[in-house]
Amino acid sequence: MKISKNNLRLKRKKRIRAKIFGTAKRPRLAIFRSLRDIYVQVIDDQKGKTLVSAKISEIKKAKNDSAGAMQTGELIAKKCKIANISEVIFDRGGYKYHGKVKALAEGVRKGGIKL
Repeated sequence: MKISKNNLRLKRKKRIRAKIFGTAKRPRLAIFRSLRDIYVQVIDDQKGKTLVSAKISEIKKAKNDSAGAMQTGELIAKKCKIANISEVIFDRGGYKYHGKVKALAEGVRKGGIKL
């Protein structure tokens, strides 16, 4: 029996989350990719609260591709600056670091947030 790609991703996500923990000083930047959107959250795991969030559909005329992911990264960076967050821990959510995930990370860096 073949294991689905999503189950493999969830296994990778579990492995990653065992090592990554966001604090108030350095929160966790978690991403989720769906077929329609890319969602990004900055989370303080000590309190269990989402500090900042963004999604690709907030941006006018942004498509669900690498360019749209880059714009979403820049948007979350802008929101982080407003919330006085300068450093985050990048949680790729089990996704491989290429394509949209890589573009999003580059957009966050371009916005001035240290990963």
